[in-house]
Amino acid sequence: MYKIGLSSAFDLNEENFKGLAESNISAIEICKTSEIYETMDFQKTKKLADNYGIELWSMHLPFAPFDKIDLSSTDEALRKSTVSYYCELIKKGSYIGIDKFVVHPSAEPIPEEERDHRINCCMQSLNELAEFAATLNATIAVEDLPRSCLGNTAEEMLTLISANDKLRVCFDTNHLLKGDNADFIRKIKNKIITLHVSDYDNVNERHWLPGEGVINWEDVLNALKEIDYNGIWMYEISLDLPRTIIRERELTFKDFYDNATSIFEGKKPPIFSTPKENLGMWE
Repeated sequence: MYKIGLSSAFDLNEENFKGLAESNISAIEICKTSEIYETMDFQKTKKLADNYGIELWSMHLPFAPFDKIDLSSTDEALRKSTVSYYCELIKKGSYIGIDKFVVHPSAEPIPEEERDHRINCCMQSLNELAEFAATLNATIAVEDLPRSCLGNTAEEMLTLISANDKLRVCFDTNHLLKGDNADFIRKIKNKIITLHVSDYDNVNERHWLPGEGVINWEDVLNALKEIDYNGIWMYEISLDLPRTIIRERELTFKDFYDNATSIFEGKKPPIFSTPKENLGMWE
């Protein structure tokens, strides 16, 4: 149905590109910390991806540390430096063919009395990024976020991307704590150009494998069909064992293929885990 992708919470080495290809994973999102991006060999990554037939679908720009990176900062110097830093990374990514760049609209926490001001600052930043990206034939995909972050509802996401008609959305299925996933998709419509697929308990983001949480994946698929979504089914889940769930083993690349195939066929995904009980927000 959809090509399957995986956000890169793993080393971008030859062994892993080979493993992705052997597991029928078609694409990756490059997602690294600011420290790793400083020394990353973008051309080597491009060569490995080409050698194994893996599409470099998108690039997730760093969102931490919050005191150095924040598109919504009311400190104009910090806001501008974040935009400038992102522009440099967009250049590096675009030079190896990436044309979608995922950004978090804010850091957190955001006091309610600052929210309107922070939204305005973020919209200014997003407008500047959208215009810069367009000069490189690239698009900014703004990601919905949980808790007090900006973009925690469909309505607020629509406000943020109204800053520039070139802006689009990365829908993270496990970030929505206010509202329903399928309703979000139907409200944002064709502004969604990429996904971050994972499951959760609707208490906080968990980044579990679909089927391990509470999301109704049939509803999600139906909503995506309604808006004619034609992007990648991009998982954003670590291979490592998270502290919020008990699994028999770490995940493999093939697990993502098997999980997606089951969902696309309307079947229950294979589950070999048990979420821990009574999890609080920050457990």
